[in-house]
Amino acid sequence: MTQGTMKIIERSSDITSDELPQQLHPVLRRVLHNRGISQADQLELGLKAMESPQRLGGVAEAARLLANSMEAGEHIRVVGDFDADGATGTAIAIRAFALFDYHRVDFSVPNRFEFGYGLTPGLVETFSESPPDVILTVDSGISSLAGADKAKSLGCTVIITDHHLPGDTLPQADAIVNPNVPGDEFPSKSLAGVGVMFYLVIALRRELQQRGWFSEARPLPKLDSLLDLVALGTVADLVPLDHNNRILVHQGLQRIRAGRACPGIQALLQVGRREAQQVVASDLGFVVGPRLNAAGRLEDMTVGIRCLLTDDWDEAKHLAEWLDTLNRERQALQSEMEGQAQIIAQEQLESGLAALSVNSAGDNKHEEPSHADAETLWGLCLFQEDWHQGVVGLVASKVKDAVHRPVIAFAPESEGADILKGSARSVRGVHIRDVLAHVDATEPGVMKAFGGHAMAAGLSLNREQFPRFQQLFNASLRQFMAQEHLQQYVEIDGELEAPDLTIDLALALREAAPWGQQFPEPLFRGRFDVVDQRIVGAAHLSMQLQAVNTNGMPVDSIRAIAFNTLPEDLPGDEIEVLYRLNVNYFRGVHCQLLVEHIL
Repeated sequence: MTQGTMKIIERSSDITSDELPQQLHPVLRRVLHNRGISQADQLELGLKAMESPQRLGGVAEAARLLANSMEAGEHIRVVGDFDADGATGTAIAIRAFALFDYHRVDFSVPNRFEFGYGLTPGLVETFSESPPDVILTVDSGISSLAGADKAKSLGCTVIITDHHLPGDTLPQADAIVNPNVPGDEFPSKSLAGVGVMFYLVIALRRELQQRGWFSEARPLPKLDSLLDLVALGTVADLVPLDHNNRILVHQGLQRIRAGRACPGIQALLQVGRREAQQVVASDLGFVVGPRLNAAGRLEDMTVGIRCLLTDDWDEAKHLAEWLDTLNRERQALQSEMEGQAQIIAQEQLESGLAALSVNSAGDNKHEEPSHADAETLWGLCLFQEDWHQGVVGLVASKVKDAVHRPVIAFAPESEGADILKGSARSVRGVHIRDVLAHVDATEPGVMKAFGGHAMAAGLSLNREQFPRFQQLFNASLRQFMAQEHLQQYVEIDGELEAPDLTIDLALALREAAPWGQQFPEPLFRGRFDVVDQRIVGAAHLSMQLQAVNTNGMPVDSIRAIAFNTLPEDLPGDEIEVLYRLNVNYFRGVHCQLLVEHIL
């Protein structure tokens, strides 16, 4: 719950034609228009509407190489990643090979504290005594130039599947499947790593079918059984929900609601106290994903992958409870680090650290701000010696939300190490990986490595380079930012009339899901009288609200919940709020307001 002054922007649409179904509720029609949807086929979420795998560059060659390896009985090692996207993608690969009745397959996932991210030379070195014939990466590898070279030196066929933005040089792999490789014509550039792997196993099934791999004894498998994993990884990785990703997530949610998810996802929902029959995308993002990610943040993602791979309910429940315990530890650690980070951030903002401009360092004097005040602190670099590198990304995200500017949080690679690992989070309109690329171009060698997306990125640097990096980071941000990027704002879908506060509209909005990144759940503005209020769960405010009606007609009251809010946070008996219209399944089916901002 956030309070205070913010800029509120009401979404609008310049759509002039409307070919949506006539029976749509007018509010839902408005919401969809605000998200650029005016055609009925844009609402089609069946698998037949998916983009064709044949359009994904490199996928045919990767499928051919894997089929060759399978026919030769070779050893395939899947190298995953230590987040939920990598874990679900790894689970899809292993499960797919089992569906194809091929079992000379295993997986490795790098321990972030020992090897760091991706197909590193150190990780590949652990394979040297008995190298696999094929290394298949998941959600990583596009920046692993040295690791790919090391794998090739061991005689491995290297197949990289990834979705991260590539650098200027691609790794020397036998096949690369990544929709963001220059020249790739696949329309959905927003595929998560798990989505890329799903497309690869579809292409592999087709290749095997053409070779006569399947028979009466080895029937052609259906791959829709993997869609629950695709949905989880896609939502948890916060990739934009374009039409193709909405199809994948919708189909996965349908499987979960029908009770056909893998035992691991069912168990993770259970420990998160969510009913599978009513699961929505946000449950995957805020309940299942964090528990899965906790393994990679604090220990080893292997336990998370095992949870997604087991078909034994008792084992899945045990592993889910283990992950839940790790997540509680992560929450406690994150809370402590966030408090420290907020203090450091406030000190930097008050002391005007931006005065440490690149010009003050005595070099790069030619680089002048393209716009705005050179004294503005455009971004923050935070570091504390005892911070945990598995949690710095979450800390950076929270501080970014508080200060409304890009933030990078750093931690030592290990206790007392000379290498710092940083995790960056950005604000809308500022492509953080491009900012890091600008830093690298300005002064090569300050960073040891970097990579990522528009909104999130990772990097490493030597400890002694930290002050210099702060200077370069702020100077580079000046080239990408304007004062409006520092403004806290929220986008809404206007106001609802009191008669629209119904369970029918709440259900219609729910059925129009999945909502997520760049396809946000509707947020509305309204004024209400507080009829009743009480504290629930120690820190949340449950209220009975009545819409302020200007025409004098009677209006029914409606239940509302404001998380992390107390009665003293209310400005009075009449409040103005931003809220979501939600379906509450507790003791029936009811409409309620989820209050997100009190104005």
